Amino acid sequence: MNTAQAEAIAANPPQTPAELKEYRATIDNIDAALVHLLAERFRCTQKVGQLKARLDLPPADPEREAQQVARLQALAVSSGLDPEFAKKFLRFIVDEVIRHHEAVRETPSR
Repeated sequence: MNTAQAEAIAANPPQTPAELKEYRATIDNIDAALVHLLAERFRCTQKVGQLKARLDLPPADPEREAQQVARLQALAVSSGLDPEFAKKFLRFIVDEVIRHHEAVRETPSR
């Protein structure tokens, strides 16, 4: 593609099909919902971290984490989602939660 062709495309970009716009709008809404749900989840896990610190419990609970992985992998299968993806997604979230719990535990005024 030469410069003139690139400029012509930039001046008159191809129209995005309506169906694609609809899918993208749906994806945008789902992404927003995910962010709100994650924020709510982290508000709850912050309270858990504070409680664990007060009760002198460890930040991580491998047994609970294993139960959650199994539960969410089963849910993923029944929802048509790759269970390995669900496991990786949960692991990412749990690792962040543990990091927060460790920080709370190290804070002198718990």
